[in-house]
Amino acid sequence: MSLTEKIDGDLKAAMRASDKLTLETLRGVKSALKYRQIDKGAPLSDDDAIAVLSTLSKQRRDSIEQFRKGGREDLAQKEEAELQILKGYLPPELAPEELDRLIAQSISESGASGPQDMGKVMRILMPKAKGADGKLVGEKVRAALSGSEAAGRGSAEKEAANKEEIK
Repeated sequence: MSLTEKIDGDLKAAMRASDKLTLETLRGVKSALKYRQIDKGAPLSDDDAIAVLSTLSKQRRDSIEQFRKGGREDLAQKEEAELQILKGYLPPELAPEELDRLIAQSISESGASGPQDMGKVMRILMPKAKGADGKLVGEKVRAALSGSEAAGRGSAEKEAANKEEIK
């Protein structure tokens, strides 16, 4: 069963159960999938559907952050509930150790030597790290590349450089 078929089935189940939140969320997902299918001009593969779901998840995370900044906890909680529904259709997120291993592998494959080579590393890494938050991956890659650039420095200089990056 494809991902779009599973979403259709869950949408029908939500209608029968009168689950308004799930129904509203899945209708939005179905709309985004249909829009993407029209853009593509062909039926969507599961990889295409996962890309759409990842985009919707990122939008929810951004909305949660903005609602919290604006003091709208009620809307942030609704977005979190929708995000949990979306996560049910995405592949499981990578464990931090697995992500670190993939980053190290991608850095060695690309021959990257510093932050200026981040694009090379990301091009190799992102297809392997499907389902991972791109922002988090980018931050980890930047930190790893900055660490390799700072390898020749003393430990105090290295710590100071890391503290500057965190800010």
